[in-house]
Amino acid sequence: MGAAFSGFKREGEYVPPGARPRFDDLPESCLSVILGYLDPPEICRMARVSRAFRDASSVDFVWDSKLPSNYKYLVREVLGEDPENICNKEIYERLCRRPNRFDGGTKEVLVDKIGRSMSLQISSKVLKIAGINDRRYWNHIKTDESRFDTVAYLQQIWWVEVAGEAEFHFLPGHYTLFFRLRLGKPSRGLFGQKIFDLGQVHGWDIKPAQFQISTSDGQRSSSECCLYDPGYWVHYHAGDFHVDNSGTPLKINFSMVQIDCTHTKGGLCVDSVLICPRGVSPETVEASVGR
Repeated sequence: MGAAFSGFKREGEYVPPGARPRFDDLPESCLSVILGYLDPPEICRMARVSRAFRDASSVDFVWDSKLPSNYKYLVREVLGEDPENICNKEIYERLCRRPNRFDGGTKEVLVDKIGRSMSLQISSKVLKIAGINDRRYWNHIKTDESRFDTVAYLQQIWWVEVAGEAEFHFLPGHYTLFFRLRLGKPSRGLFGQKIFDLGQVHGWDIKPAQFQISTSDGQRSSSECCLYDPGYWVHYHAGDFHVDNSGTPLKINFSMVQIDCTHTKGGLCVDSVLICPRGVSPETVEASVGR
């Protein structure tokens, strides 16, 4: 290192431009320490400056603080690989890549590139829906309005019950669970434009739907409201929970019911369930990952 900096100018001494020290003259370990203080996008920009920065940006400890604390679990369960066989930089890149789906493509992990927070989205394909196997009541409809390309569509029924469960190693923090629903059947207009047929929408403004969640460590939360805004996707707040230890898997059960049999209900699209950090809007999560 002393030889690399022997060209430092002393008072009154002329140093040719080519002999002046540059960042590339720093040892890789020093460059890596500098890069470790930067955010991931900044590290990637610095890696394009020179080969020395590119090599330093690949060192594992640069990415240690950028990875979520449960990254080994994510690599095994979501990426389906051994975390010991992948460098930290590649793990970060692959976790932030879209989409990261698992369980046969029915669940998706959304990792924030900056804050290392994460969200979990669950397709309607794995939800337990009363009457889903009877085409008089429910159908699975393909649509590009869903991240999973399919929604469950209710034509008409007396008793509505949609339930599901998930077990996951969440990061410590507070979370909110939403049902992503829409009143109206997805369709196409004469010129291919997206429209929603509202002809079968009825019964949702008479009595509220009830949402509930419970966790394996004894937490419970609930809410209720009448479904609204036909033709628009709405994230209905089901409840909140918190996680203290990311090393322990947490099992969550959730449901939406409208079991008042005095009237029928119809025209409902069930897309997915979204679990995201409390205080972060579902729209923000979706905008950050696109479709």
